[in-house]
Amino acid sequence: MPRYRLTLEYDGAPFVGWQRQDNGASVQGALEDAIEKLSGERVTVTGAGRTDAGVHALGQVAHFDLDKIFEAGKVRDALNHYLRPDPVVVLESSVADGEFHARFSAMARHYLFRILNRRSPPALEEGRVWHVSPRLDAEAMHAAAQLLLGQHDFTTFRAAECQAQSPVKTLDRLDVSRRADEIHIEASARSFLHHQIRSFAGTLKLVGEGKWTPRDVADALAAKDRARCGPVSPPDGLYLVRVDY
Repeated sequence: MPRYRLTLEYDGAPFVGWQRQDNGASVQGALEDAIEKLSGERVTVTGAGRTDAGVHALGQVAHFDLDKIFEAGKVRDALNHYLRPDPVVVLESSVADGEFHARFSAMARHYLFRILNRRSPPALEEGRVWHVSPRLDAEAMHAAAQLLLGQHDFTTFRAAECQAQSPVKTLDRLDVSRRADEIHIEASARSFLHHQIRSFAGTLKLVGEGKWTPRDVADALAAKDRARCGPVSPPDGLYLVRVDY
């Protein structure tokens, strides 16, 4: 039974998230429907990250098993055909080793959060950036972000409904930089807690506005108290960029 590995790009706006749910369309469900049209088989697709509603992907990785054998290029092209008009695209398809697992084999996940930092709202990027009008201090945000690096109990930045067994995670990268009218927050770790990056983004925005200092961020982390977190950002600006294996 061959195992197929996919690299995916998608716009998360019309979906309830990656995971199949009863309350609306999901990326996982769209893929499983497309695979059934290709093969006649109903399978379960496993993704590297269970992105939330409205979160996008530039390089999500997934795998599934089929009884039938298809050439990898045909899988890519056929799925892209059957996925229309859903905004999900298969960038790459390959036959993987049977031991490969999109979620558990991952060594690192890389995310980007985009803040459009200008007075005027977006016209072309609506739903793909978080629009913040007041001028943000990217250097102050970056300085605060460095206090979050390393292994910590991230309870403060964890959603109440998070299902992770432990709030302890190791954050390898959290860089903040200005790119013209945008602020980019780039985060890397082996895994993240539910809403962790969006919690970082909302908290760092307070620093960028001058309402919090980097010391306030360190104190919030040390408190291990969800009530000490800044406001959670909307999902619009968050992208799963790449998964390393």
